[in-house]
Amino acid sequence: METYDPNKNTTEVRQANPRKMNLRVLTISLILIVLVFAAIFIVFQVMQPAQA
Repeated sequence: METYDPNKNTTEVRQANPRKMNLRVLTISLILIVLVFAAIFIVFQVMQPAQA
């Protein structure tokens, strides 16, 4: 559905964020998730008994 608002520019109409904050949030979240899984993996590797 096309809407027209004379008080908004094209960026506001598209609801785009010129500072790319959504990309920052997604990138930081992805990095944190990878680090958490890496930490869990390392903990489980350290806790394994020594193989004979």
